[in-house]
Amino acid sequence: MAAALLPIAAISSRALSGMCDTFVLEGNGIDNHQFRLAGTRLCALFGRELKTESFNKLWQRSGQTAIRELIAVVVEEKVGIVASVTGATSDDMLAPVGLEMILLPLAHQSRGDARVLGAMAPMSVPYWLGAKAVGPLTLGMFRHIGAAAEAEVPLFKAAPGRLKHGLTVYDGGRVNR
Repeated sequence: MAAALLPIAAISSRALSGMCDTFVLEGNGIDNHQFRLAGTRLCALFGRELKTESFNKLWQRSGQTAIRELIAVVVEEKVGIVASVTGATSDDMLAPVGLEMILLPLAHQSRGDARVLGAMAPMSVPYWLGAKAVGPLTLGMFRHIGAAAEAEVPLFKAAPGRLKHGLTVYDGGRVNR
């Protein structure tokens, strides 16, 4: 499974230049992930340069633990996550924007050099986007993607039975005496 992951060396700022909504996170201490790279449209969404900023701090305080746990799942279990995210302006005066986020693991040797490739983009662009910065984010529904999450579920195989009056009868149960 690890051989299928993209090596860290394959990701550069030049490679991401055409992907404005993408970012790369790197671990910085326990449960803290910072932006190593952030696309221009993503930085514009928040109204500032995100490089070296904490990813966890983009989220409402109540959702920061969930984000740390999701990133830990991505890194440790080597599965991706797709999530819906809601962002509102910092003054909450305008309608919130619905965003979609994906987090994918990058190949790494140890947990210390673990990195995550991600993207976050609006599902529909509100009229105010670009004029006002998005404030704290709220995590919505999410699902895991990847080989570990999509492993085949073993099929149920019923015990052999016999047909009687159009019904299947299985041996066992009470014995008539």
